[in-house]
Amino acid sequence: MRDFIDAAAFKDMVLCADAALHANIQMVNELNVFPVPDGDTGTNMGLTLNNAATELRKRSFDSIGDAAGCVSSALLRGARGNSGVILSLLFRGIAKKLKGMENANTADFSAAMAAGVDAAYKAVMKPAEGTILTVSRLASEAAVEAAAAGASMENVLNCAISSGEEALEDTVNLNPVLKKAGVVDAGGKGYIIILKAMLASFKGEIEAPTEAPSDKDVEEAKAGADFTDFNTEDIRFSYCTEFIVERENTKDPALLRAFLENLGDCVVVVDDDEIIKVHVHTNDPGKALSEAVTYGHFVTVKVENMKLQHSAITNAAPANDAPTPKEEEKEVIAEPEKEFGIVTVCAGSGMEALFVELGADRVVTGGQTMNPSTDDILKEINRTPASTVLVFPNNKNIIMAAEQCIPLTEKKVIVMPTKTVPQGVTALLNFNPDEGEEVMVETMKEAMENVHTAMVTYAARDSDFDGHNIHAGEFLALLDGKLLGSYTNIKTLFKELSWAFDEFKPEFITVYYGENVTEAEANDNATTITGCFPDAEVSVVCGNQPVYYYMISVE
Repeated sequence: MRDFIDAAAFKDMVLCADAALHANIQMVNELNVFPVPDGDTGTNMGLTLNNAATELRKRSFDSIGDAAGCVSSALLRGARGNSGVILSLLFRGIAKKLKGMENANTADFSAAMAAGVDAAYKAVMKPAEGTILTVSRLASEAAVEAAAAGASMENVLNCAISSGEEALEDTVNLNPVLKKAGVVDAGGKGYIIILKAMLASFKGEIEAPTEAPSDKDVEEAKAGADFTDFNTEDIRFSYCTEFIVERENTKDPALLRAFLENLGDCVVVVDDDEIIKVHVHTNDPGKALSEAVTYGHFVTVKVENMKLQHSAITNAAPANDAPTPKEEEKEVIAEPEKEFGIVTVCAGSGMEALFVELGADRVVTGGQTMNPSTDDILKEINRTPASTVLVFPNNKNIIMAAEQCIPLTEKKVIVMPTKTVPQGVTALLNFNPDEGEEVMVETMKEAMENVHTAMVTYAARDSDFDGHNIHAGEFLALLDGKLLGSYTNIKTLFKELSWAFDEFKPEFITVYYGENVTEAEANDNATTITGCFPDAEVSVVCGNQPVYYYMISVE
């Protein structure tokens, strides 16, 4: 029996894990105990892992170190939500431990699992037990112990899964919210699904899918490739660029690989003691070549326009809107025109317009139900014409994804820990670059900490949560992230919110109404608040946000 994992086996294991997680996304989502419709754990983990699977299918690998490195990079850039970011960190630690290894034996792989857990724990400000962190930690500890005792690779993975499943069952006892709901942690469940699929792949019980998982019916799939079914416009990067550089210095080729991954896709960088051979699809071959020449002189260079090639094959006219290299360069990295720039995350045309009016340079569309990825945020950071970019996530589940951008760009990034859109609005109202960076950031943090946020949404499913018997379709009121109650009447809900606001002695109250609320309805419901706080300044603003009927800022 094989007692090591090579590059091919690792690639298949990850592809099988992706397929298994995809098949169980809804089941993992349904473990979420909070009945608010949001970007669920299964969806976030599934989208994150699928990003790695997509990259794996493009390449083959000579070593497990390279394969793990590819997975790590793809996961980091595609990470969505906290669960996705933590998953990316687990694989990032694995990649660092396996770097330079051709194969991994039981000791190597178990140590890599433990390194992944260390990376995840270090990245989380306040690690909470009873989560995916606990499950992965106890699984890795069991794997290390089994490997030290001389167990086979199959038994090492079996021990990891067994301990992980025990830890998963115990999350009910470690987390009071889970215990009340009587369910296990969703992220931990997703992690166990991944481990089980990886073991089944290693044992040869399942084969890695040759295509990405799809929700389409099987009969819709077509046999064989048909170039006419692929539009020229679908080619994102126009130029297939290949070259060989003769090494003339000690610069690390990994830096070139990282540079090219920001410039295009299908990146392959192979190096030895004498040469570096590169393949990349990009819209700016000139920029790729300019960076490459800093490593040494060129031996060969080949640049081909794939859009022209495809058009010739299909007898179609080239796309008129194909970006030129110069256009793409300006879009990818904006030259600094000022010291400070603003990137904010929000959803809804009204909210986007408000943030732009307050000075935001770029707006990332996202929030509940659609957590943006690290790469989504990174692109807007790079497009901001400033040397220092302040990012306002405006959602606690997006903060970690934003923080992953810090080492991925040449710009300085400051992530403001705004957990709600109203906090982001207030922080921006206090943005004053003339104060200097340190004072300005501290002023904005103090301002946003004085903001209380109420949210009005609906129950996505029946639930018994925190002492509330909730029925699907009822109005839900949340205050600073905690459930205030569920209601069948919106007027009653606003009265309850007003009584709760009383302890804050509010001076300013802003009611942002969502896409399914009319202006008349919003003004009518706001009168309840105005009647309770006649001395407060109450404003009603069209946010047009999804998911939440109302977002209310109380200061």
